[in-house]
Amino acid sequence: MAIINVTPDSFSGDGCASLGAAMRAAESLISEGAEILDIGGESSRPGAQTVGVQEEIDRVVPVVEALAQFGVPLSVDTVKPAVMRESIKVGADIINDIAAFRADGAVDVVKNSAAALCVMHMKGVPETMQLSPRYTSVLAEVESFLVDRLQSLIGAGISADRILVDPGFGFGKTVEHNFSLLKGLRQLDVLGYPVLVGMSRKSMLGSVTGRDVADRVVAGALAAMLAIQNGARIVRTHDVAATRDAVRIWLALEAADGEASPE
Repeated sequence: MAIINVTPDSFSGDGCASLGAAMRAAESLISEGAEILDIGGESSRPGAQTVGVQEEIDRVVPVVEALAQFGVPLSVDTVKPAVMRESIKVGADIINDIAAFRADGAVDVVKNSAAALCVMHMKGVPETMQLSPRYTSVLAEVESFLVDRLQSLIGAGISADRILVDPGFGFGKTVEHNFSLLKGLRQLDVLGYPVLVGMSRKSMLGSVTGRDVADRVVAGALAAMLAIQNGARIVRTHDVAATRDAVRIWLALEAADGEASPE
């Protein structure tokens, strides 16, 4: 899943300021191997400020309409029911909600659509989530939250086969919390739902490597590969080509028979 930010304040500095820029970015990402495009019109980085509903619609909906021509599934990253509604109208295939469809009206908007739904764990809100996140057990609490939201969605009449889950790396979690999640990711697989992860260019990688945002490509690709080894089925990334290469190496290793070549 490739990231297309149509925001002026993308933390990674790769925001698309125009429809033309978004089109060019999409074409490039698909050529690198992206299988899903994730479009976001509001930054969710720590400390980010919210934008108005109409402004987000104006940013996102024309991009969704335009990118339909590429023939790949389109995901919209939003917490706002109105943005979900308008995006679904023009062909969004996935709604990726960091607030796990808890906003008033969100479930009503999506339940009668055909869109897949990504349910993410976030402790707090983007403005303050990284101030002092605390858990007794991050794995247990993330799983408990996701199970609760899944039960709510299914109870509202949403088919289970439309749902995927995201443990929310970097959303109200310290570096240690994030790596505990990555190490124990397969435990979330017992939920029986596909797991999506997003660690690309995040501070958890910078804290370990000491590298700036733009220089975390290798770390991000390795983190994505480790997530797949631990059960993830979709990886959300800014750096598609590097991530694809890392996954290809892992797949080749998995396919090898392990026998030594004769001398």
